[in-house]
Amino acid sequence: MHKLQDTELILTPENKIYHLNLSKDEIADDIILVGDPDRVAVISSKFDSIEHKIQNREFVTHTGTLNRKRISAIATGIGPDNIDIVINELDALVNIDFETRTINKQKKTLNLIRLGTSGALQKDIKVDTFIAASYGLGFDGLAHFYQNQEILEQEMATSYTNHANWPSKLAAPYFIKASACLLEKFSDIPNGITATAPGFYGPQGRTLRLNPSIIDLHKKMESFNYEDKKISNFEMETSALYYLGQTLGHNTLTICAVIANRLSKQYSTDYKKTVEKMIDLVLNRIC
Repeated sequence: MHKLQDTELILTPENKIYHLNLSKDEIADDIILVGDPDRVAVISSKFDSIEHKIQNREFVTHTGTLNRKRISAIATGIGPDNIDIVINELDALVNIDFETRTINKQKKTLNLIRLGTSGALQKDIKVDTFIAASYGLGFDGLAHFYQNQEILEQEMATSYTNHANWPSKLAAPYFIKASACLLEKFSDIPNGITATAPGFYGPQGRTLRLNPSIIDLHKKMESFNYEDKKISNFEMETSALYYLGQTLGHNTLTICAVIANRLSKQYSTDYKKTVEKMIDLVLNRIC
């Protein structure tokens, strides 16, 4: 039986997973992921009771119950690199024996729902509405650092690469579906392809003092259409969540509040209210 080395499975002196600083009993099977650490308290304030509050660096976890259902809210911080840490460590908590440092024969499945904010990439998408990500489009390259490529939508990626005349010096775009069982729970929310960028400024076509290398990024994204599937919005975590979660056997879904429209240049006047509505909707649906 293969034993994971100390440099691979990193634990604290208290036998908790390193970055999240969590032990196995401190997370639920149903987990809401958010980027902003302050948003965790907004979610847990709606719980009937709270069992655990843990923070290490930007990673904040609150676990409690709502309507007798146990649930965790976890802040991941921003970006696909943080998602790489969070999903691998959550999986380790449920599928690796920390005493023997071996992988469990019987695997456990988590339900991971990310609640995020995003900018719309179609003119008809209104600010302060919600989008469920039926697919993730990754510009981050994270999936290419792992061996499992079978779950990626290869034809879709080829179509976009050709459509956008994608620069060969950048990581190859990849597409991956949401988990059908979770998407079905929110079938009343409009869905679309959610693009994931590895940065907020240049990688999303923003200009302050530095000009992005892809001048027509938004135009190419807006005009992409693959079998009537369009790119609806832009954020920074979904593709990594979908790839890692599903490769490890977990269910994944992202729902985003649209707080800006990148094409019409509109911005929400009270995005926090919109985010709270999204939180209420999701908690009511899963609890």
